[in-house]
Amino acid sequence: MTTRRKLILGGGSLVALGAAGYWFGLRPMLHPEPPEVGFSLTEAELAAARAFMAANPIIDSHAHPGRTFLKSAENLSFKIRLYRMLGGTFEDRTIADMRAGGVDAAVFNGVADIQLLTLGDGGLTARREFEPGEAWASYRRQIADLQALEVRGLVTICRSADDVRSAKAAGKIGMILAMEGADFLERDLSRLAQVFDDGVRMLTLVHYHNNTLGDIMTGAVGTRGLTDFGREVVAAMNEAGIVPDLAHASEKTVLDAVSVTQKPIVLTHTHIATPALEHPRFVSREVAGAVAGTGGYIGAWPAGIGQTTLAEFIDRVDFLVEAVGEDHVAMGSDMDANYKPVLETYRKFPLVVGALQKRGYGDARLAKVMGGNVLRVMAAA
Repeated sequence: MTTRRKLILGGGSLVALGAAGYWFGLRPMLHPEPPEVGFSLTEAELAAARAFMAANPIIDSHAHPGRTFLKSAENLSFKIRLYRMLGGTFEDRTIADMRAGGVDAAVFNGVADIQLLTLGDGGLTARREFEPGEAWASYRRQIADLQALEVRGLVTICRSADDVRSAKAAGKIGMILAMEGADFLERDLSRLAQVFDDGVRMLTLVHYHNNTLGDIMTGAVGTRGLTDFGREVVAAMNEAGIVPDLAHASEKTVLDAVSVTQKPIVLTHTHIATPALEHPRFVSREVAGAVAGTGGYIGAWPAGIGQTTLAEFIDRVDFLVEAVGEDHVAMGSDMDANYKPVLETYRKFPLVVGALQKRGYGDARLAKVMGGNVLRVMAAA
């Protein structure tokens, strides 16, 4: 006899969990709806875009290709476990999309605070603090999972700008290792040497958890700014050759980092707030200008916040170039972990290039925005 309990614990559980995923607002993250493009390109214009991409490095400055950060994650909240169960990990598919879309390399990010996170009404939030040793153990697992992509022959790890160029020349997809959040450092500065040896070349100081380095920009924003330990970390990252990413940091934390750094810092995926459109994840013109002043860049972020078409994302790229200059804009897709993305697959990168060419971007300017600025900052670091 099939009881209700057996049905719930058996095949019916998947139906229940699937429905729960939609109830908890996971659908936009798990299965983003293909957005409208909002413009058209001729075959000749697409061919010109692909020719440009073949001749110039195309790099995504912030991504989570295939959601590797979920693969070996432990102690997850119910909603994040549900997210993993329903969405899984799929690096092969996304890396195939990179190749098909002419994208040469991306910054592959782990997520340092993944086991703390849950999904609330206002988005992702930290629900608890780390247990002793938990953050470092999570970092080690995630880096091993990312490094395994190279062992499988899917990518080649790029530790320098020259490595990215060499990977492109060899027809290989480049992976620049990064972590979103530096919680695993705790208060141990010596761990940065291990992080560098692991191949990590970019580190987001804070994510969705106020940690030992500084404050985040979402939720109840703190007043600490960059902590004393955070200042030590930025200086040590400068010395080691790791690029600091302040994309999720409070305004005070970013400006404090600007005051400390001797090398470029970046905001890999954000936008500049305007009177018509503000959001906790957007930054002020002052912050964007201060980051540009270090020689860094702002990554154009195709999240579905105030935009619903790819054409509107092209408008945002234009806006950023006008606001901070062509030397300080990059692509920051947040691929496979973005919210209602208007650029939801690497296969559409030729459309981005073609649209910018159609708007009058010459090869020199376009080369900076589509990857040159990322390489310049890597070389400077």
